[in-house]
Amino acid sequence: MAEPIDDIAAALPAPRLDALRATLAERAAASGLLDVAYRSLETELGSLLLASTPEGLVSVTFDGDHPDATLERLAVAVSPRVLEAPARLDDAARGLARLIDGRARRFEGRLDLSLARGFGRQVIEQLQRIPYGETRSYAQVAASIGSPRAVRAVGTACRRNPLPIAIPCHRVVRSDGQLGQYVGGVEAKRRLLGLESGAARGEREAEAMPE
Repeated sequence: MAEPIDDIAAALPAPRLDALRATLAERAAASGLLDVAYRSLETELGSLLLASTPEGLVSVTFDGDHPDATLERLAVAVSPRVLEAPARLDDAARGLARLIDGRARRFEGRLDLSLARGFGRQVIEQLQRIPYGETRSYAQVAASIGSPRAVRAVGTACRRNPLPIAIPCHRVVRSDGQLGQYVGGVEAKRRLLGLESGAARGEREAEAMPE
């Protein structure tokens, strides 16, 4: 009887397994059988799960250690043709790592916003306009898209942002100055805001110094 494929995979050395996955991913893509590629990314904020389509990065979630629920959601919302293909997300992973480490101010790769729809899409697009090192209140975001009474809906859209970090929903805080909720947890939000405000402050001080 043939060995179960999971047992065969477990017996392979890591480099050979990675090479096998890459080969399978490339063959699937070449045959039009790969619509959603995914990989995990270990960061100071925790283990992230990244997913992309041919249009760009489509999903970032904080469940890299337990990805099943997200993968099932992507299979329903995007396409059932989902495959682990780390190499296809190398550029996106580097871009996110640079943001988290403070080496970049914005995500430079392509984004697929197909998971953001309706009012949520309007909010997501507005979040991309919040400058690095600054914050806006939920009320300010609601007003900026012409719906000043939709404060709670803005909060919901931020929590459902399919691309946190790449699209900075962490820059939206409560009107009383408190941080508010964040899909990656309050501590992750505090860390990202502290990193950005410190970098922006340092740059302003450097510019103010006499030559």
